[in-house]
Amino acid sequence: MFPPILDIIFSAQFILPTLFIGYVFGSIPFGLILTKAFGLGDIRNIGSGNIGATNVLRTGNKKLALLVTLCDMGKGLIPVLIVQQIIPDPAVFLTYVAALGALLGHIFPIWLKFKGGKGVATFFGVTLALNWMTFLAIALCWLAVARLSRISSLSALIAMAHAPFYAYMFGATNIGAICFAVFAAIIWLTHRVNIKRLLKDEESKIGKKAT
Repeated sequence: MFPPILDIIFSAQFILPTLFIGYVFGSIPFGLILTKAFGLGDIRNIGSGNIGATNVLRTGNKKLALLVTLCDMGKGLIPVLIVQQIIPDPAVFLTYVAALGALLGHIFPIWLKFKGGKGVATFFGVTLALNWMTFLAIALCWLAVARLSRISSLSALIAMAHAPFYAYMFGATNIGAICFAVFAAIIWLTHRVNIKRLLKDEESKIGKKAT
């Protein structure tokens, strides 16, 4: 492992390929593919129009929503693991680059005219690959808020806000904690509309079926 600055300098030549690897995996629209495969039509015409698992749950198919969650987590987990394996003596910074690519791929997939999901499940996937203790902490945070509020977006926002602190607590470097803060900020931005609905007390509950 290199010191932080040398880590970034060494990583520079690999940044674009690593970002591309993450983006390719992240851009796979599992929510759309699986809902069509299960005969539920285009998920973009249901509920919020989002391709993520929360909107898939609005179809009433809990098993499918779980499958989409796992697939969206996987497309964050796998590219980070690949980078850890294929780069000789991998610079830690590159794993965060792969994670960023996966998030951007999910949120801005080229196959859907750059209109994708909000990145929460993919964030959980990259976090599991980067640090399983941080993953466990934010997952428990999400579950606790979800149980109390039954609002997916609120659970995600609170869990993401805590992520940089958990990451630092469980051994991330300063740069790693900053990367987690950037990831969290990106996901907060994808939830702009949800935040407005939360402030108006108009956000829908988890599991509410779309009409």
